Amino acid sequence: MPPMVTVVVALLAGLAAGAAARPLIFARAVPRGEPNRTVCPSCATSYPAPGLRGRLQAPMGRCPTCGSKTGPAAGLPELLTGASFAAVAAAGASGWAGAAQYWLLACGAALTVIDLKVHRLPDILTLPASAGTILLLGGAALAGEPGSIWRALTAAAVVTAAYLVLVVAGMGMGDVKLAPAVGALLGWSSWTSVLWGTFAGFALAAVTGLALILTGRASTKSRLAFGPYMIIGALAVSILST
Repeated sequence: MPPMVTVVVALLAGLAAGAAARPLIFARAVPRGEPNRTVCPSCATSYPAPGLRGRLQAPMGRCPTCGSKTGPAAGLPELLTGASFAAVAAAGASGWAGAAQYWLLACGAALTVIDLKVHRLPDILTLPASAGTILLLGGAALAGEPGSIWRALTAAAVVTAAYLVLVVAGMGMGDVKLAPAVGALLGWSSWTSVLWGTFAGFALAAVTGLALILTGRASTKSRLAFGPYMIIGALAVSILST
């Protein structure tokens, strides 16, 4: 398939994946301990509204009945996932290992929206993200693609253990449950990728946190959603390593 066609197909697939994730984001983007949402907070209309029309209206980010803002902002998960898929396709992702990158992106885009909104990474996304990434890398190993499934599994265990230790310093358990996906994807390429990919996540979070403090949008006591930086750092280094 020509490169430009591949990018366009990836873009469309990402838009579809983002739209499919929207109801899940709406349901789970609630503070920890609160029940999942299934209806518009203003008028109790089901979300998405029943039928094809309701699903087509959902990406507008407004309730079709009362017009109030409902769910993620208009086009946010769709454009985020679509742009990410297109970028990975442009970088030449292919095979089972490429599928693992797309899978982590699909889960990661939804996790990013939720984490930035309510500072949590729900199990319904983190666990499939980790399991799916490892299974797809297993497929890459069976297909004889360059990389090591044993290094990927070992890296998944090592990175998860490191994040588990950091729980005492305030790391969330959602980050720990996402760590196997990050470690496995990085470990597939090399131990150097594991080091750089893990470091990149912390570096991006530190730079963002400092920028927020300097601009007065946060303080030293503010919480920072760390999941997005884990995902961005891991995928960036993974793509550069392939």
